[in-house]
Amino acid sequence: MRIARTRPRPRVARLLFGAVLTAIMAFAVGGTAAVAADAGSGMSANARTDVYIRDIASDTGFEPHGAIYSSFFNSPDIKICPNAIECAASTNPVVGSTSYVFVKLNQHGPYGSGTSTGTLKAYYTTSGGAANWPVHWTPIGAKPLVVAASGVTTTSIAWNNVPSIGHFCLLLRWESPTDPMLFEGTATSINTQYNNNIAWKNANTVPAATPGPISVRPYALANALDVPAKFDLAFRPLGEAVPGAKIVADLGPEMFQRWRAAGAQGEGIRVVGNTSIQIVDPAKAQIKDLLINPDERPVLSLSFSTDQVLQRSYVLQVVQVGPAKEIGEKYDVGGVDYTFDPKVR
Repeated sequence: MRIARTRPRPRVARLLFGAVLTAIMAFAVGGTAAVAADAGSGMSANARTDVYIRDIASDTGFEPHGAIYSSFFNSPDIKICPNAIECAASTNPVVGSTSYVFVKLNQHGPYGSGTSTGTLKAYYTTSGGAANWPVHWTPIGAKPLVVAASGVTTTSIAWNNVPSIGHFCLLLRWESPTDPMLFEGTATSINTQYNNNIAWKNANTVPAATPGPISVRPYALANALDVPAKFDLAFRPLGEAVPGAKIVADLGPEMFQRWRAAGAQGEGIRVVGNTSIQIVDPAKAQIKDLLINPDERPVLSLSFSTDQVLQRSYVLQVVQVGPAKEIGEKYDVGGVDYTFDPKVR
């Protein structure tokens, strides 16, 4: 959940979480989170450890992480690599292969100290925006670990027989009796931002060779609320817009019909087929008011290509934006960073 500029994060926490307000606010204002998290558990603050996996590069473990307007779904501490040797940058896994999920565990965070014993667990889901916990996540594997009292521990979990959907979001969870979750709800976005031992990796590379192929990627949507709600799909370049980019979103018959029924709202877009919408302005395009029911998992199809020779990589963020519980305004609930890479063929 990315908080809008018009409202401070503590207000959102108050509205969202009600009964756990005290614990949430301890994180939000930099208080003693260990005391809040462990109240009623019998654990003393001195016994608490604090391993954290970063949401963003500047993350130091405080929850929610300090950069309100930066993405929380592309952790720099998670990589997919093609073999058991850590790679320089995350790669797209190959269907049917064994890939390796590398994770960096940072010790210690602001809410505890000391050697930590627990289990690192990895999960995947179809690449896309929001995802509900735990129903949309499939286990990859788990590894028991002892994490040293300081520094960074790097480890990996083998991902055997990568399934055929081919493009994924990853979720990593550090579970330890001395490093408990603050709380957990249905929304993966909220769980990720308010627990420093949960991290999300939603990133994908598309080839940008010219003339190049059209790269097609699935994009799954979700609704963590218990009532139907309307969500937007926003397109945002991280830095400069991708030169010559052509992006088309195929909503499929059901979602396209719902979008039409809601007024076919959006900006920087145009309809180009029976169920498809072209992103005319990838610097600020939005497809608005996509109605999603609770427990639904509609999967759109995004196609990417470019008609220009790129001299470097560009990143386009595709974000699902929607209402949080009891809040009328809309916030980021998840997304994917797509890298247009001229080196990929």
